[in-house]
Amino acid sequence: MAAPSGGVCFFRTTSANGSAWSRSLMFSVKMAACVARRLGPRLAKIASMSRTFHCSTVDQSGGAWRVKHGFPINPSHYGPLTDLPDWSFADGRPAPPMKNHLHRKERNENLARRVAMISAEMDHGMEKWKAKQNERKRQAEEKRRNRLQPKGSSQEQDPK
Repeated sequence: MAAPSGGVCFFRTTSANGSAWSRSLMFSVKMAACVARRLGPRLAKIASMSRTFHCSTVDQSGGAWRVKHGFPINPSHYGPLTDLPDWSFADGRPAPPMKNHLHRKERNENLARRVAMISAEMDHGMEKWKAKQNERKRQAEEKRRNRLQPKGSSQEQDPK
């Protein structure tokens, strides 16, 4: 690959099998490298001058409104359009579940199983913590009861 001073990149692809796919892939990779090499020093200048140039992820349109009103950011995550079947038979029988619907259902079942398991673990941990706290209180009370008790009254002692 050579980049003459005119800013044009020339490529020479050498592929073992010479397939069109590998040549196309090599061409796109080399073209991207050439463009990056040409624009690299100027990208920072372009970014600082232009307010519309950014490299962050694209927000969903209306995402903030959806979150504010209790909807998902992406309208395809859940809801009637995603969860209900697309069609049904004319006699009222439901349509067979689609592949993605089965996948979502399995994922939701796994999530529910995991939530139940973690909830049970939390309950068990809280019970153990409460039992440990009760044991500490019992031991402190036992220590207090087993302390040596002073004999007599402090008022009966003769001042010296």
